[in-house]
Amino acid sequence: MFLLCDKILAKNILKPNRKLFSSYTYTCFEEISLVPEQEWTKALGDKNVFLSYSYLSVLHKEKTPHFRFRYVIVYNRKDPIGVVYFQINDFSASLFGELIEKQISELKSKKASVFQKYIEKNENETIMRLVTCGNNFISGEHGFYLDVNHKKTVFKLVEGVIDSVSRAEKLRGRISAVLVKDFYEEGFGDKDCWYCTKFIHFNVEPNMIIDLPDGLTHLNDYIAHFSKKYRNRAKHILKASSGLTKRRLTSEEIIKHNDVIYDLYTQVFNHAKFKLAHLSRNYFKDVVEAKTDTFYMDAWFKEDTMVSFACGFCLPSEVEAHYIGLDYNLNKEFELYQTILYSYIEQAIAVKKRRINLGRTASEIKTTVGAKAHELICYIKPQNTVSKLILKPFMQFLQPTEWIPRNPFKEEA
Repeated sequence: MFLLCDKILAKNILKPNRKLFSSYTYTCFEEISLVPEQEWTKALGDKNVFLSYSYLSVLHKEKTPHFRFRYVIVYNRKDPIGVVYFQINDFSASLFGELIEKQISELKSKKASVFQKYIEKNENETIMRLVTCGNNFISGEHGFYLDVNHKKTVFKLVEGVIDSVSRAEKLRGRISAVLVKDFYEEGFGDKDCWYCTKFIHFNVEPNMIIDLPDGLTHLNDYIAHFSKKYRNRAKHILKASSGLTKRRLTSEEIIKHNDVIYDLYTQVFNHAKFKLAHLSRNYFKDVVEAKTDTFYMDAWFKEDTMVSFACGFCLPSEVEAHYIGLDYNLNKEFELYQTILYSYIEQAIAVKKRRINLGRTASEIKTTVGAKAHELICYIKPQNTVSKLILKPFMQFLQPTEWIPRNPFKEEA
């Protein structure tokens, strides 16, 4: 009976032109190939490369039975005026247990003990479905865009779509939750609006952003703004990597070196605290073949062997750092990671952009090259009683670790 109801609900979500309120409707799609590209592009314009049809077509190739997508176009009187994007993750008991093992062990309650035993007994069973409005591969506000003037109307539209999609996707009697990510407090991180929707807010690792001063023509111009201690540090880093050959890869070279690039990326992924979404082997090849004009990749070679790479997007107002990869066995000798950070600064100067979005993780190291922390807020809503029990340690796992901000710049006189 319940399974039948679930199937009917899931089928209904795909009916076209479902009503939201007033003159607003929406249509949901399971496959990117079914999305009317012209309508999606008209609704989005050029507002967000990571919500563009071409980029989402690349991401759709990451689809697995346990990792799927939903695409929503919002209409006003049949005119497409916005898009909403979802990723749906099914967690096995073993994977979910790994994510929150430390948090469970710190809980002394009998309920936590019972839950841990359940995880151990059902390690291969799917016990959590996380419906994310946003992109788990990228930090930032990439969950929706709506060409609507009033902020409250935007929230009401997004809330309606989220509610409908999450109802269709939830697992009855299992842990399930809806996550909306990532917002700057001054943007759609407005707590007053999200509180009305019964979402719980929590902070995650901040986005690390560099704002470049005027008049830079070379990396040395930027380093000249550093204090003596950090100038010497920068010189040491750049000298350490001077024995490597840096090269801007062509599309053909990215495809040629696809396996090496993937292996270097995987080394970085394996060092990450939170392993929610692992790229497939052909991701970088697929980005190139999608002919995303703003994408680029630099690589460093020790003789003929690639030892690190950094890729990004040159957007209208900033350089967006994307994925990196490096050989950790050579990281210390050649200062691979910090060389990569300086390469993003070089790129921004070369293309005359004033801002560099370095993304999350390694916050303290990123401050040594001049990055500032911009707080990010996520919102999560448990769908049942068990979810409420376990989401607290889950959110604790996602929250920022302590770190010390550094200031490499000269003190103002």
